[in-house]
Amino acid sequence: MNKSKMRLTWQREQINNLLLTFALICCCCLINVASAQEAQQPWYENLPAVAMDYKVHIDAGKEDCYHQYVQAGATFYVSFSVVRGGDGMAGFAVRNPANEVVKPYQWQATADYTDQVSPGGYYSVCIDNQFSRFAGKLVNIYITVVKYDAWDKYAKEIEQLQLNMQNFTATIGTVERNINDMMGYQAHSRHREARDYALLLDNNSYIQTFSLSQIVVILITCSIQVFFVRKLFDVKSNSRSRI
Repeated sequence: MNKSKMRLTWQREQINNLLLTFALICCCCLINVASAQEAQQPWYENLPAVAMDYKVHIDAGKEDCYHQYVQAGATFYVSFSVVRGGDGMAGFAVRNPANEVVKPYQWQATADYTDQVSPGGYYSVCIDNQFSRFAGKLVNIYITVVKYDAWDKYAKEIEQLQLNMQNFTATIGTVERNINDMMGYQAHSRHREARDYALLLDNNSYIQTFSLSQIVVILITCSIQVFFVRKLFDVKSNSRSRI
């Protein structure tokens, strides 16, 4: 009897250990699957608003495209401005997540595009410099993604606490829209400032180069004039005197 009880106890312990090991393996698999899904999602997906500002260099005769993920229902805004290079213009185009050209290419110095209600997915922003065969371009790109419905979710959570937050939510939504518009204006101001600063540096370099070249030309001209004037008064003395 004692031996049979010991065998039953040992078998139960083995079964419990196997069940515990299987449960741990299942938990690890679920954690790995969840972490893999989170890794596929952008880190900013759950943020209510995202603003990004880039300066990129586009080589002569090249085209570069950049992709931005936008959640469904969010507002997508992008603007670009050529800071320096060539004629100061480039091509700008935007494709929506369905790969449709929502803003066709136009050769211009600045441009922007807004999608108030995005279907969700990756937008493609392309800068084209193929018409410029010799000059590269420095381009400033400003992108914002704003989810205005995040404030509505916040209001629902507050309403669960039996608080009347309708006016507060409307005010916060208005402030958020005004902040987004202000950030867009600031981006345009930075674009103009960057272009003006680049033009100032180019003018300074041109003036310095032109001034130095003029100084060199003046020095060479003065040296040549002094040389020929001295040649006019140069008297050759003969060793034999004529009688």
